[in-house]
Amino acid sequence: MQFPILRESRAYNLALGCPGVQRLTDNAMNRFWLLFSQTVTVLVAAFFVVTTLKPEWTRPTAPPNSTVAMLEAPATLFNDAPHGSFRLAAKRASLAVVSISTRKDARKNKLGTDPWLRFFNGEPDNAPSGGLGSGVIVSSSGYILTNNHVIEGADGIEVVLNDGRRSQAKVIGTDPDSDLAVLKIELDKLPVIVLGDSDALQVGDQVLAIGNPFGVGQTVTSGIVSALGRNQLGINTFENFIQTDAAINPGNSGGALVDIQGNLLGINTAIYSRSGGSMGIGFAIPIATAKQVLESLVKDGKVTRGWIGVEPNDLSVELAEAFDTATSSGVIITGVLQNGPAAQAGIRPGDIILTIETSPIQNVTQMLAKVAGLAPGKSVTFTVQRKQQKLALNVTPGTRPKPRALVP
Repeated sequence: MQFPILRESRAYNLALGCPGVQRLTDNAMNRFWLLFSQTVTVLVAAFFVVTTLKPEWTRPTAPPNSTVAMLEAPATLFNDAPHGSFRLAAKRASLAVVSISTRKDARKNKLGTDPWLRFFNGEPDNAPSGGLGSGVIVSSSGYILTNNHVIEGADGIEVVLNDGRRSQAKVIGTDPDSDLAVLKIELDKLPVIVLGDSDALQVGDQVLAIGNPFGVGQTVTSGIVSALGRNQLGINTFENFIQTDAAINPGNSGGALVDIQGNLLGINTAIYSRSGGSMGIGFAIPIATAKQVLESLVKDGKVTRGWIGVEPNDLSVELAEAFDTATSSGVIITGVLQNGPAAQAGIRPGDIILTIETSPIQNVTQMLAKVAGLAPGKSVTFTVQRKQQKLALNVTPGTRPKPRALVP
């Protein structure tokens, strides 16, 4: 009968708070908090030392050879870039810009090996030769955009990457009318440039030109967009150039014109120069045009363009009076190919092309570009002015002949 009383006494003592028990509890809690505070203090001190002396240890990293690592590394390295610096854009874009060297083998001389015959007939020795240019990697599969004139007639093409790797390149296709070509290399883990929006460009936007001028090695120059839609320069059949004052020199051809984020806006193509060096007027093919050519060459090995078989001229006051027309704008047709698409649709000499598919036509260059973009075999509405009468004619374009013709 004593056991319940004993249990009740212990319960009572605990409930009242026995002094001995309380001291034990306080000592245990003090030791626990002392240990906890010391541990936290040590950890905080260690973290402070690590973040101060080895900050890279606390940053997440991607696999060293991954594309993500190559593209994200500049952001880590250049967070402290001075205001106005383009180092991040240059670093990102430069990874995908390559140097191209070409080889042309000696050609057999038509006059044989007799040096006197070659001398008196003015035929030079055809020794092996080479050339230099640039290109841009636009696909992880190894496709490279460059200029046609960089690789034209080459018997061998070598590509040198920014990281020093080398590879022989295969020509996938060329398009002399736009002066573009597509090459392919077989290498792994290729850096790829990001395609920008050349249609959104404005005069005054800052740009960088990246390439291998004079073979001295990869070089970055800066400038602004000086003009847009440059044409009638006599460089290509189809011209719609971005003009820039970023220094472009021989060897830059085929290189990249990028924005200040490192996105590709154009392929550097030509310069205006009296000395052979940069005079502040360079031209690049917009990436919007280059992308269309790239897709066609990769898919079909050629670029298919529309063609209607006419001889166009910009409308002048004299021509308007000679053909007795009632309009002062548009493109006048001074010749029509017999049995060509335009002739079959009823277009005649003296007709003035006002619109194609609702797009106004102001000059021959604009008309050439519009007709070239038409799908062969698909009927399109042309609005024409014939003297005092306006007509809507359905024209079915054909395929533009491969040899350069005098008609679009």
